[in-house]
Amino acid sequence: MSQSEAHDVKELNLAIDLCLRIGEMLLGNGAGAADVTSTMRAAAQHLGLRNTDIDVTFTQISMSHQYDPAEPTLVMIRAVPNRGYNYEDLTQVDHLVRDLTAGRIDLYTARTRMATIVSTPPRYPRWVVTVSTGLMSAAVGLALGGGPYVVVIAFLAACSIDRVMLWMHRRRLPMFYQQVAGGFVASVFAVGASLTDLDVDLSVVITANIIMLLAGIGFMGALQDAISGFHLTGTARITEAIIATVGIVAGVSGGITFGKALGADWFYYVPGRTGFEEIGVLMLGAGIAAAAFALSAYAPRRSLAPIAVVAAVASGVWRAISEAGADGAWAAAVAAFLVGLVAYEVSRRCGVPPLVIVVPAMVPLLPGLSIYRGLSLLTQGGFMVSQGLLAMVTAASVALALAAGVIFGEFIAQPVQRESRRLESRLAGPRLVGVFRPRTRARRRELAAQED
Repeated sequence: MSQSEAHDVKELNLAIDLCLRIGEMLLGNGAGAADVTSTMRAAAQHLGLRNTDIDVTFTQISMSHQYDPAEPTLVMIRAVPNRGYNYEDLTQVDHLVRDLTAGRIDLYTARTRMATIVSTPPRYPRWVVTVSTGLMSAAVGLALGGGPYVVVIAFLAACSIDRVMLWMHRRRLPMFYQQVAGGFVASVFAVGASLTDLDVDLSVVITANIIMLLAGIGFMGALQDAISGFHLTGTARITEAIIATVGIVAGVSGGITFGKALGADWFYYVPGRTGFEEIGVLMLGAGIAAAAFALSAYAPRRSLAPIAVVAAVASGVWRAISEAGADGAWAAAVAAFLVGLVAYEVSRRCGVPPLVIVVPAMVPLLPGLSIYRGLSLLTQGGFMVSQGLLAMVTAASVALALAAGVIFGEFIAQPVQRESRRLESRLAGPRLVGVFRPRTRARRRELAAQED
């Protein structure tokens, strides 16, 4: 191998490594498999890598490229062990990809920026996440019909659960045990409330306490991946969501049993029970909950107010359609379609990917409570099994409606230009993160002339 060929292979390795790092950051921060694949392919094509093979699974990304039929294929794999939400990093990676594909930066500058993004600590201190999580649970408790006591208890419980789970996460305990501990703490707060003279519905108290633990986002994301053609990744996400919810069921059951051992024999609990609030209070609670969730995920501050408005309007539309007699899944689909329709324009004005707007705005609509209710009833056996199956089917239909509504809204909102159809034809579904259009032929000729 000559020196020039070795240099070319080095460039290819650096390019593939950059694409994998981009995909790792997107997948680890909640992006769908279709978005990850399309963004990596757009970056690879700009860097001169044609006909690359990209494989995205739940915990791993691989990319291969055969630069010469007579030489071995270059294959690189990166694992994605940690799953969290850092929308500040997601936004910066999105901007990096846009600058790269537009020709404003080269490979080495992009790698330097990526290293800076990875090594820079979050903008907010960790206690801000704890307070935001408590505020989200309190707002959801308000939207579910809980009174002032429920709101206060939900805030304190959520803050305590977040600290307990953070302590366990730093000791590398699996997520299942963290969910068990969170459910236990939530029920202990409810048991403590039952030992006082507070006039509260203890079932609603527990529901508000565990709202931060529910896996509605994972369940909807799984169905979104399935709709986009990534069935293996979707199945893995569904499994994770169910296991996480089972952990909550076990933790709540253990906390109630512990309370009864302390003398709270009168404790009566209806899994996933909610109250009913007026549409104005519902919209207020949904807006605050969405903005609080976005803040806990380190979303840029400029996006918090728009997220709250979009979530409040979507929740109001959902309630209005439901009260008009429409099926729950159709109401959720219309509300999700509205979110997907406006997210593209809102995100453009805020300078963030649409995913940063969509996910927090969908939090008040997610079917996490139905999943929890269904699994809880299934564990009770007897005639409760049929009700549990009904709740699970309801959760699946609502999650599917939300995913389909968002995707369809994005289809309408994002015009597909003629020069980008070739790239779009390889994918199923629009992108919630990453570039929306690759470079046009005119732009490529302009860059080629500049290089000459």
